[in-house]
Amino acid sequence: MTMTRIYLDHNATAPIRPEAARAVGRALVQGGNPSSIHTEGRKARATIERAREDVAALVGAQPKNVFFTSGATEALNLALTPSLQAGCDARPWRLYVSATEHAAVLMGHRFPEDAVEIVPVKPNGVIDLDALAKALEQHEYSRPLLALQIANNETGVIQPVKAAAELIHGRDGLVVSDAVQAAGRMPVDIETCGADLIAISAHKIGGPSGAGALIRRKEAIHIGEPLVRGGGQEKGLRAGTENLASIAGFGAAAEAIRRDLAADVSRLESQRERLESGIFGIAQDVVVFGAAAERIPNTVAFAVPGVVAETALISFDLAGVAISSGSACSSGKVKNSHVLDAMGVKPDIRACMLRVSLGWTTSDADIERFLEVFAQLRANTSVAGKVLAA
Repeated sequence: MTMTRIYLDHNATAPIRPEAARAVGRALVQGGNPSSIHTEGRKARATIERAREDVAALVGAQPKNVFFTSGATEALNLALTPSLQAGCDARPWRLYVSATEHAAVLMGHRFPEDAVEIVPVKPNGVIDLDALAKALEQHEYSRPLLALQIANNETGVIQPVKAAAELIHGRDGLVVSDAVQAAGRMPVDIETCGADLIAISAHKIGGPSGAGALIRRKEAIHIGEPLVRGGGQEKGLRAGTENLASIAGFGAAAEAIRRDLAADVSRLESQRERLESGIFGIAQDVVVFGAAAERIPNTVAFAVPGVVAETALISFDLAGVAISSGSACSSGKVKNSHVLDAMGVKPDIRACMLRVSLGWTTSDADIERFLEVFAQLRANTSVAGKVLAA
């Protein structure tokens, strides 16, 4: 009998939505180069522009300010550059980076080391705005660029982007926000959230891999040095023939998630509440990371002292439940979490961190099955501990 698997790792990648899969299939059959002027090319261009409108609508942006990339990593690498231009301020840029940012920000910027400053977070995972303010005062002769994600990919903690932006904008600076985990899990409006540039990814919202977007709040923001040079695609910001199929799927997923957002948020909040109450009922010593802060409704990052993450992940997988231990990495191994490290979590607890991330496919039955497996894991761990102690 084949085991029915349960997927609770939406923060790594979300299963593709039917609407997106159909859009990908249509685009593959349709073909055509969006830069060609013949009928086939114009049809391909129309597909790209429809997707641009749908992605823009998801985050309250204007379509002309949406630039397609291969993913959010490329979008963030494109945005975090000293070649940014906005207004007449000629001061050199200085980059401020929240300590819990994704690796695409921490390692993907194009600034020299002496022009970058890491801003600490509080134990709840929220950026320390007082520390940011002090850092800004110490470098008043440079123009600040802040990289601050809207929601953390490991803990789900929501950052005070608007409050941070007030500090940055007060010094004629800009804010770049990784909105990958926020889009589709909470309302995101680029006009009101405080960010000047945001990055989102197709495969995190039920679209295909291979498409992302950098979105600017206003046309006055320019990037002087693109990463990929060649043709004039994406208004010169991203050369190369557009990934028609992935972009089409991106647009379809964005339209679907925008349509269902209110209902999805309500369902996810209810499911997370049940998940957390169930975890605490099974293991009273459980630690939920970021619980003292506002979080997106689909993410629970927790640890049970003594239950090592790698062992737990294998046990869950053998039982048919897919979860993770923080950010997905190319090696597929469990790595030390820089996010928990920045929050001051002790190494022995960091080693036990598990992340459950819900999404559009998650059912109430999935939550109950997870809790069944967790209860069995906890019981086995307790028995093993008693044997070792004896």
